[in-house]
Amino acid sequence: MTIANVLHPTTELRTDRERLWQALMEMAKIGATPKGGVNRQAFTDLDRLSRDLFIEWCRAEGCTIRIDAIGNIFARREGQESDSPAIMTGSHLDSQPTGGKFDGVYGVLAGLEVIRTLNQHDIRTRAPIEVVAWSNEEGCRFAPCMMGSGAFTGQLALEEMLARTDAENISVGDALEAIGYRGEDCVTPDHIKAYFECHIEQGPLLEDTGKTVGVVVGALGQKWFDLTLTGLEAHAGPTPMPLRRDAMVGAAEITQAVNRIANTHQPHGRGTVGVVNLHPGSRNVIPGQVMMTIDLRHFESETLTAMAEELHQVIQETSQRHGLAFELTPTADFLPEHFAESCVGAVRRAAEVIGCSHMDIVSGAGHDAIFMGRVTQAGMIFVPCENGISHNEIENAKASDLNDGCNVLLHAMLEQAGIAGEAVE
Repeated sequence: MTIANVLHPTTELRTDRERLWQALMEMAKIGATPKGGVNRQAFTDLDRLSRDLFIEWCRAEGCTIRIDAIGNIFARREGQESDSPAIMTGSHLDSQPTGGKFDGVYGVLAGLEVIRTLNQHDIRTRAPIEVVAWSNEEGCRFAPCMMGSGAFTGQLALEEMLARTDAENISVGDALEAIGYRGEDCVTPDHIKAYFECHIEQGPLLEDTGKTVGVVVGALGQKWFDLTLTGLEAHAGPTPMPLRRDAMVGAAEITQAVNRIANTHQPHGRGTVGVVNLHPGSRNVIPGQVMMTIDLRHFESETLTAMAEELHQVIQETSQRHGLAFELTPTADFLPEHFAESCVGAVRRAAEVIGCSHMDIVSGAGHDAIFMGRVTQAGMIFVPCENGISHNEIENAKASDLNDGCNVLLHAMLEQAGIAGEAVE
């Protein structure tokens, strides 16, 4: 009698907290920074080392490895029914220049821990299990972000992505060649039944509410704009207030409007002016031009569109009132993503099986699961991070929370993959 016959995998099976933590800490040595974070930017030698280590670990567990043209790594554990669509999980190994040691890599190594647990207990699934390490999720060296999953799903054109260059004019294709990860394997979304992704929340809600697991029901849509306001620079002393064409005054009013618009559309409305550059930038000269960025987000497409329309109206009225010309340029437009109920439900049920406190949550940030949700059923699992801090070297998370999220992943994937020898309901 095998262990699988004794230990009922749908109720009692658990991942190994210490093993998961040790894997995370070992990977964190690659690109480690003095403040405890990592600098492991996409397609660098440090990225290569993290990829090499991940593949080494996966091969030790009997996985087959495939690498596609954009450098995505797919580690496959075969199931009883090898032709069945796979149940996939993963995230990314690359980081921000001053990144933390959990963002992205947790999702990859949680997937590896699922495989290690299944192997440890001699449990065979009906459908294959795959763990993916997506290329260049962060987008800090090469734009855009989520490049690997975007190319894989056809949302981003492969050849265009391979031609993208960094600040030193090195292309993605050349960088992949340099680290030996420009693969030739043909991997498509056609044979994927479901995709799950574990991630630290990167926000404060779970910690604030005392919940262990966020059942991610979807992700906010995003509309980004560059706005240039042009007035007239003039001497700050002799020019009377009523006769000024002050671009900065217009920018200040629009910034207030961005926040007002977002606050009007709660709980999911977001509005941010992240960059403001003014010209000429002298203390005694009225600003004649301001360039600013605007970021609007919401969970409903219609509301996000209405927010953008209201913003445009505010810009028109403000510019006319202050004698300004304006140029508003859209720079990004991501639809909201509502994850499949089959995956969301599987995550919720898994949290209940292992006895974790949980809550439904909407992701405010972009993740590879968003692109995957457009080609297959997808869902995400969030766990708390200390003070909601991420994209920062001091990013931190508890080993117990990380393991609870991994256990939820294990049971959600088992529900979707099925267990060899069990009757299909």
